Amino acid sequence: MFTLRRLAAAGMALAAMLALTPAAPGAEATFQLPAPTGRQHVGVTDLHLVDTARADPWKPERRRELMISVWYPAHNDHRFPRAPWITPGLAAVQDEFGAGLGIPKGSVDWTAVRTHARTGAPATPGKRQVVLYTPGLGFPRSAQTAIVEDLASRGYVVVTMDHTYETNVEFPGGRVEVPVRLEIEPVTMKKILDVRVADTRFVLDSLTRLARGTASRPLPRGLSGVLDLGEVGVFGHSYGGFTGGETMVHDRRIAAGVNLDGSLAYGFGELMGQPYLPGEVAVRGLDRPFLLMGSEAIDPATGNLVRHTHLDQRDRSWPQFWANQRGWKRDLLLGRSGHIGFTDYQVVLRRLALPEEQVKKLVGTVDANRSIAAQRAYVAGFFDLHLRHRDTGLFTGASPQHPDITFITD
Repeated sequence: MFTLRRLAAAGMALAAMLALTPAAPGAEATFQLPAPTGRQHVGVTDLHLVDTARADPWKPERRRELMISVWYPAHNDHRFPRAPWITPGLAAVQDEFGAGLGIPKGSVDWTAVRTHARTGAPATPGKRQVVLYTPGLGFPRSAQTAIVEDLASRGYVVVTMDHTYETNVEFPGGRVEVPVRLEIEPVTMKKILDVRVADTRFVLDSLTRLARGTASRPLPRGLSGVLDLGEVGVFGHSYGGFTGGETMVHDRRIAAGVNLDGSLAYGFGELMGQPYLPGEVAVRGLDRPFLLMGSEAIDPATGNLVRHTHLDQRDRSWPQFWANQRGWKRDLLLGRSGHIGFTDYQVVLRRLALPEEQVKKLVGTVDANRSIAAQRAYVAGFFDLHLRHRDTGLFTGASPQHPDITFITD
């Protein structure tokens, strides 16, 4: 959340604003994500989870319910359709958001966008390490599909989650729950963090039950038998990266985590005219591996280039975490990137007729394909190293294959 001043101005509608950028006049825009690079084909299934033990913090009259997607290595069975990037119900809701932003309804064909995963395809046999994904504040669980399905193609099971009432969520039967109004101020941000940590731990509990073969509905053939929950990973973008680190403080089932450009504080200090209130992960550090990857963004207030690293005090949580981290750590800078360049929206924005300055402020000037390739390589390399205990050599120093990545050292 380092470009937080801009994100705060956009508020909870940020994801909708980005998703609904208009196409060229008279055109229906669409886009494609780059194909996964691993050897495995990918399957996906959506699951509706209800935490009967927890009242929803945003709507206490209800039980907390979540939608998750499970991405996994699968047989390439063409009888199963390719999954949509977002469900039709969400496309309709996003069109309504677009109308509120002055974008004509129907100017973006969201239903045409497909992932490379096949819905419900049978899982290939063999135990698979599990990685959790939690998105940035206001973003849906589809926001980093390019990384998610690439990890699955490399043999991981990746579980993505929506945090209900932060973003639009479609539940079975076409019911769509929309966000509640959330203010970016410390009390609310702390509540959001606590809800997210509880959500993530509940998803882990639910996966344990799935691995035992107890699911509320039939799973794709073979899926329950492949979940290896011995050492679990987590990664996330923005507040999702913070969520992953904070969950690791409270739950030792998670062995390793990646934070993509997320502040580790819920009170952002001078940057937002607030007190600085760091999360426990910044104050205490971790005794397990944690990777930071930051942006090199343009500050919209000053026009200056800002490097989000542990050497820059504008986000005080990264230097504090770095000093307190006891486990393995690395700090990588993705050059010429923007905060939103850590999501699939970097591909979306490059496909649409937008002023270059607007695109640059959101996703930077780095080539989207090179950006995605670097993120895929380092996220997968991190989990290969710390979950599979296979060293790919990526973290020994700079790689000529990924010239946009800089290792930040003391």
